[in-house]
Amino acid sequence: MTIGVLGDVMLGRQVARALAEGPPERVWSGELAELCRSCDALVCNLECCISERGSPTERIPGKPFFFRAPPQAVDALAAAGTTAVSLANNHALDYEVDALLDTIDHLAAAGIASAGAGGDEERAQRGVVIDAGGTRLGLLVATDHPDVYAAGEDTPGVAFADLRSSLPGWIPDELGRLRGEADLVMAFPHWGPNMATEPDRWQRGRARGLVTAGADLVAGHSAHVFHGIGRIENRLVLFDLGDALDDYRVDRRRRNDLGVLALWSPGEDPELELVGLRLRYCETELARGKDADWIAARLEKACGALGTRVERLDEQRFASATGSR
Repeated sequence: MTIGVLGDVMLGRQVARALAEGPPERVWSGELAELCRSCDALVCNLECCISERGSPTERIPGKPFFFRAPPQAVDALAAAGTTAVSLANNHALDYEVDALLDTIDHLAAAGIASAGAGGDEERAQRGVVIDAGGTRLGLLVATDHPDVYAAGEDTPGVAFADLRSSLPGWIPDELGRLRGEADLVMAFPHWGPNMATEPDRWQRGRARGLVTAGADLVAGHSAHVFHGIGRIENRLVLFDLGDALDDYRVDRRRRNDLGVLALWSPGEDPELELVGLRLRYCETELARGKDADWIAARLEKACGALGTRVERLDEQRFASATGSR
C-alpha cells in the first residue's frame, strides 16, 4: 500500500487562468499525474478556496495575498487522483465564509474528502477517515495561523491550534477517536513561518506529541520549502513538504520552486520515498538534471541535521534509510 502526500496546492490567480484556458490536467505533467494516481490514496493541502462568491477578507489588515480558484479547480485535483485535502490553512477564508462553504461543497460533489474547516468549531476540528486501498486512513489537520480564521462555537472557520506552546486538548482527543475508527492515522499540520528552511525546536516538540498521541505519520506544510525527514519512536516525520503547485515568485537561494511528493508505505518498519518536483509557474513536473541534484544535496543536509539520511534511488527519487545517524 502506498499513500501519496503533497504539500501546498494553490489553484488561484494565474493557476486559475491556466485552468480556464485548457484542460484541468494541464497543471500536472503526465508522468507526475500518473504517479499520483497510482497511489492508494493521495492527500494534499489546498491552499485556496474554490468558489465564485465572496470578497477579499478584511479580517487581516494589510493582507497581501488572496487565493480563490474557480469550480473547475476540483477537476485539476481529480486529475491527480486526490482523495482528501486539508482546508486548515491561512487562505481558506481569503474570500470569507460563503467561499469556504462553497469549497467544502465543491470538493464533496467531486468525491474528494476534506478536513480542517467547517460550519462550526466541532466540525472544523473533526478529522476524516478515507479509504486507502482497503485500509482505513484517519486524517487529522490543524493550522497554527491565523487565529482570526478559527471556527467558533457557532461560526464557520478552520481548525486552529496554537502549536508553539503545546498541543491543545482537542488534538490528542481527535487522534484517539481516529485511532478507534481507522487502521492508520496521519497528522497533517499547517505550521511555522514561510520560507523557514528547517523545523524550529517547537515543531520538533509538537511532532513528538503528535506521535505520542497516536499519529503514525506526521507530515507538515506551510514553509513553501521542503525540510528533512525525522524519526520519532519508529514513526516518520516530514516537517515540511514544500509547495506542489503555485504561481509564486521564486527565491533562487531557498528554491521554493522545488518540492517533494512523499510516498508512504506504512508497516512495522515504515518506508518513505520522496520524489523531487519542479514547479514551472502553474505546472508541476518531476525534477530532473540540476534541479534533482539540488534536491539531493538539500535532503542530505536537512536529514543529517535531524539525525537521519536518505538514499538516492534514481534521478529524482529518494528513500528514507532505516539506520539513523
